[in-house]
Amino acid sequence: MELACLDLEGVLIPEIWIGFAEKTGIEELRATTRDIPDYDVLMKQRLRILSEHNLGLPDIQEVIASMSPLEGAYDFVCWLKERFQLIILSDTFYEFSQPLMRQLDFPTLFCHRLIADDNGAIVDYKLRQKDPKRQCVIAFHGLNYRVIAAGDSYNDTTMLGEADAGILFKAPANVIEEFPQFPAVHSYEELKQEFIKASERDLSL
Repeated sequence: MELACLDLEGVLIPEIWIGFAEKTGIEELRATTRDIPDYDVLMKQRLRILSEHNLGLPDIQEVIASMSPLEGAYDFVCWLKERFQLIILSDTFYEFSQPLMRQLDFPTLFCHRLIADDNGAIVDYKLRQKDPKRQCVIAFHGLNYRVIAAGDSYNDTTMLGEADAGILFKAPANVIEEFPQFPAVHSYEELKQEFIKASERDLSL
């Protein structure tokens, strides 16, 4: 009984905040958990910048509606779903995810919520729980599942460490260097091979 747990942004879809930064020209919004490990610090920075520039949820959703999953992501998701129960563990928000998850045929997603006012300004965010990706893996172990997990950023590393097997996928050099205990791959074909190696079953077919 094995679960596949994947991060979303940077693994299956582009980084939403980077896409929004490119659209708006606001360089500060390019920061992600690859750059700032403390998610609370990162989100407070983002909300401050949005407020300063009078940007809200509709502005971000408009950009997301024009985005597509990474090349090869859909086929990889299909491959995984044939062999595992697949769960996406992400620090994105349900208010962002719908257009891109539709293009991935709606795998199960655990993430967070944004709080916006009547004018669409994002005033706060609600995390599902502290260190949610790791806590999910702990819960899955309590249900007697083995977990193989893959992610790309600092906020994935506790999930990878808690999993029975953790894999870095398209991670930046600084993350790979700081966490050499995890195999690091850069293509979906390589990621498939890591899942096959980590699984207790024959997944080669």
